[in-house]
Amino acid sequence: MEKQLATTIFESLASGVRLDVFRLLVKNAPNGLVAGEIAALLALPPTNLSFHLKALTQAGLLNVTQEGRYQRYRANLAIMQELIVYLTSECCTGQPEQCFESNSASDRCDTETNLSTTQIDPIDAYL
Repeated sequence: MEKQLATTIFESLASGVRLDVFRLLVKNAPNGLVAGEIAALLALPPTNLSFHLKALTQAGLLNVTQEGRYQRYRANLAIMQELIVYLTSECCTGQPEQCFESNSASDRCDTETNLSTTQIDPIDAYL
């Protein structure tokens, strides 16, 4: 994967609505959903949704097929996997298999501070 394509994908997923749509379609893979189902499940107005579906499709994250008068949207799982490979290819000095051997990738990282122990859970902050 080229850096420009990865950047385009991340820019497209930077919208919370688009991220929700993509995750919903990944969850419903390989069958996908028609636009009306997506709108209903995410409680989005159809006009708002069509804007986001177009952007995700142009970024290559969705595949669309015509089914009669409906369009079925499916997550492009191949590009998602390519992005994961792109992100992890240089992990652990080019040996990504070492990064994911343990239960936690942070077990392999040489960091001074473990952020998970220094962050406060927003729910706990109100208790």
